[in-house]
Amino acid sequence: MSHRTETAEFTVLCLIHDKDRILLQDRVSEDWKGYTFPGGHIEIGESVVEAVIREMKEETGLTIRNPKLCGVKQFPIYDGDYSKGRYVVFLFETSEFSGELVSSEEGTMHWIDKSELDQMNLVDDFAELLEVMTDEKYNEFQYIVEDGKWNVVRK
Repeated sequence: MSHRTETAEFTVLCLIHDKDRILLQDRVSEDWKGYTFPGGHIEIGESVVEAVIREMKEETGLTIRNPKLCGVKQFPIYDGDYSKGRYVVFLFETSEFSGELVSSEEGTMHWIDKSELDQMNLVDDFAELLEVMTDEKYNEFQYIVEDGKWNVVRK
């Protein structure tokens, strides 16, 4: 493996919005518990866009259309050390969808009014993540680990 090749895990998240409401998943998994955007892993050889469409159907029951790439999130997979692998999340958004809302084993889906977000039990980095997904001055969300502390850097 060359010094330019690294181990990476690829995933997607999607902000599905309907006027002033956004669709959030109340995740049950202990590794990232709380309300957040639905998403999941990209299968080997699968296109990134096909992955977000498939994952939204699996986790929400909705068929999304025209998902737009709106940012990238990344963090080290192991021990806060990027040389041991990088976790890459392609961030999408769309307001075009059809179908009946369902929940999955990952968590229960809820339409949440944006004005109620501050009252929700959100995942730790939700505010920064939402900002990267909705504010045109940001494209990237990256965790930089210094002295064991995980710091969010937005660019």
